Amino acid sequence: MKEREEIVSTEGLRVKQGKETRLKDFDTGYTGDLTKERGIELLDASRKTLAAIQDKLYAHNRYSVLIIFQAMDAAGKDGAVKHIMSGFNPLGVKVTSFKTPTPHELEHDFFWRHYLALPARGEIAIHNRSHYENVLITRVHPEYVLQENIPGIGSVADITDDFWEDRFKQINRFEKNLVKNGTVIIKFFLHLSKKEQKKRFLERIDDPSKNWKFSTGDIQERAHWKEYQEAYEQAINATSQDHAPWFIIPADDKWYARLAIASVIAEKFEALDIRYPSISEEQKAALQKARTQLTGEE
Repeated sequence: MKEREEIVSTEGLRVKQGKETRLKDFDTGYTGDLTKERGIELLDASRKTLAAIQDKLYAHNRYSVLIIFQAMDAAGKDGAVKHIMSGFNPLGVKVTSFKTPTPHELEHDFFWRHYLALPARGEIAIHNRSHYENVLITRVHPEYVLQENIPGIGSVADITDDFWEDRFKQINRFEKNLVKNGTVIIKFFLHLSKKEQKKRFLERIDDPSKNWKFSTGDIQERAHWKEYQEAYEQAINATSQDHAPWFIIPADDKWYARLAIASVIAEKFEALDIRYPSISEEQKAALQKARTQLTGEE
């Protein structure tokens, strides 16, 4: 598709399995050769593409799709979700935004609440934050792990590098099991610069209509920027698998980020070769009979 070639090389966004990736090597402000005006035109066209893809996915009823968004605060996750939703039929999509685990959720393993939000066959689930929070925010704040009451973990000193490596392995097993059972997993990290985050935070403070989006906790977490970048880098490198790859999306320009995301999703769907179910000769005959009856009505 010519337009797809004009958008972005999705292969350049994909983190290959086994390859050590450094976030600083990815340009957060990359927009290719596109102008914003042309990008917005393509963005509008992408909604129709996504709608057509979803309709086939639902009718095909063999695959389910899990789309994961992770990012630093103000990277544009909510806006990206809204764009994707505008291209999909909401009846076949469920969006879950994961917040701080509740006491009830903490009484289960860290996958439990995410299992409950998985898509059925023919459906799409979008997770705004995900099970990766358990190797991201907990990596920066390991004291949160203590709330999980895990056997053998009695203090922060017990949370060693081996603990995190084991958790990465658990995630890989979890996702591989989903893929083996027909779930397509697409994972996006919206890569925002610290400078752009500052700009967006100031906009939220200065614009009364955006005040509700800002929390003083955002500033506290911003102080851990370096630690979060390291945590994301390690998690992405450890869990970007051929069957469940990570895509690093330049996020300083929202229009380009949304366009790149739509392009990746469309490309992944096309690779599935999904199509509308065919019907038998008997069913075709029944359709023709029904048509004759309908056209013969006065």
